[in-house]
Amino acid sequence: MSIDLSAPMNFVDEDASSGSGDDANMLDGHKRQSGIPSSSGRRKRSRKATGDALVDAMLEIAAASKMRATAIMKNEDRFSISKCIKVLDEMLGLDQRIYFFALDLFENPNARETFISLKNEKRLPWLQGKSGVSSG
Repeated sequence: MSIDLSAPMNFVDEDASSGSGDDANMLDGHKRQSGIPSSSGRRKRSRKATGDALVDAMLEIAAASKMRATAIMKNEDRFSISKCIKVLDEMLGLDQRIYFFALDLFENPNARETFISLKNEKRLPWLQGKSGVSSG
């Protein structure tokens, strides 16, 4: 009787660390009962831990993004065109030409922020300087 060494051999290696892990855990159709977890089990736990960490990181990113969006919206509300117009309407000594110039200027978010951030007594001179109209 001769043995063909070129033919693939089918056997179960209990210490195998490659493959799906199912074949290595099966012996005669029964699951191997061992106190030592298979390498596949370690990989699955490692993948689960990595997956959990990724989910946690994604949730943190989403929360940070939501907080940033909320802060931006609050900032935009603080420097909104309607807020600028309200402040403009309360200003004394403002001629109509400067008033309408300011309305055009408020289309620029940076100009709105500057206008609202200025002290009351600095707003009119700032608008006059921007418009090229001298005070007096």
